[in-house]
Amino acid sequence: MLNWVEIDAGALRNNIAEFKRRLGQGPRFGAVVKSNAYGHGMIEVARVAADASADWLCVNNVDEGVALRDAGLTLPILVMGYVPLDGLGEVVERALQPIVYNLETLDRLDAIASARGATVGVHVKIETGTHRQGVLERDVPAFVARLRGARALTLAGVTTHFANIEDTTSHAFAESQMAAFSRVGDAIAKLHPVPFLRHNACSAAVLLFNRTHLDLARVGISLYGLWPSKETFVSCLERGKPSLDLKPVMTWKTRIAQVKQVPEGEYVGYGCAWRATRTTKIAVLPVGYYEGYDRELSGLAHVLVRGKRAPVRGRVCMNMCMVDVTDIPGAALEDEVTLLGRQGDERITAEQLAAWRGTIAYEIVARIHPSLPRVVV
Repeated sequence: MLNWVEIDAGALRNNIAEFKRRLGQGPRFGAVVKSNAYGHGMIEVARVAADASADWLCVNNVDEGVALRDAGLTLPILVMGYVPLDGLGEVVERALQPIVYNLETLDRLDAIASARGATVGVHVKIETGTHRQGVLERDVPAFVARLRGARALTLAGVTTHFANIEDTTSHAFAESQMAAFSRVGDAIAKLHPVPFLRHNACSAAVLLFNRTHLDLARVGISLYGLWPSKETFVSCLERGKPSLDLKPVMTWKTRIAQVKQVPEGEYVGYGCAWRATRTTKIAVLPVGYYEGYDRELSGLAHVLVRGKRAPVRGRVCMNMCMVDVTDIPGAALEDEVTLLGRQGDERITAEQLAAWRGTIAYEIVARIHPSLPRVVV
């Protein structure tokens, strides 16, 4: 293999165990495996999570849910993103549970399920301040009434999502969302007195606020051993929360495709963006922005070769980049190179790459191309 991602199953199991310990016996644990499991490999991660006693799998769209079912996963699957009206048949056929907030979705899903003699559990999304998906509080009574009138739908859950819980150490807005969710959830329970799951917790919420744990916690970024943000880490310290022993799950690797000597004064890469100030040994790597190694890392990032840091020289290309191995004795053709993860005593983290790129760790891991093999180790 030229480019591949290694998934540490032991680290993933550890992170699930750590969160289940924090949650205790009551809440169910939902492993968020949407968007190719944040770049880690959806099927691979879902299988490990199921083996590690996750209770739910959470995806973005119907296609992801179908792929999990085709792979033999039998856990309840929550579809968190929009399901187009012509995709609702798959929801019924594959026993998926969608998040709903449009009356049109309720009506079409009810008609399809009724025609097929099936019953579908739906989760109503409440708008509490993020202003993405969700039913406005004033519209909740009419929405619940329509749901109660459905022949083939059941209220499986009520949910919301936080807007500003991980980007700040001041959680007044998150507190207001918690209060709104509690108020609306209680109102729904009076309008539709059947048991249903209440869930709003993401990784940061689980870490910071026990009262968000409720019936189901949807753990995303921290499932993969990454903190949601520095602010979340600081907030945990400020609140005296016991730290979880989270372990990074991903290592991203490639191999050296060529080693060459570049004379002093010569240029490397497109745009003559870097010029050698000495005779330099350059290693060409067969990975670039198509594979997910961002062009903005040009001239900023390091990779690991033989346990040492090698700086990126010149511009990252579509399928290649160049690194300086002058000070790494013995660097040779097809040596293993670590782009993200640990090699020897050195480690390059998603947070480091995000800082060089000017983004967040989520984007670094999620944008690694899905075509690259994910290898469970």
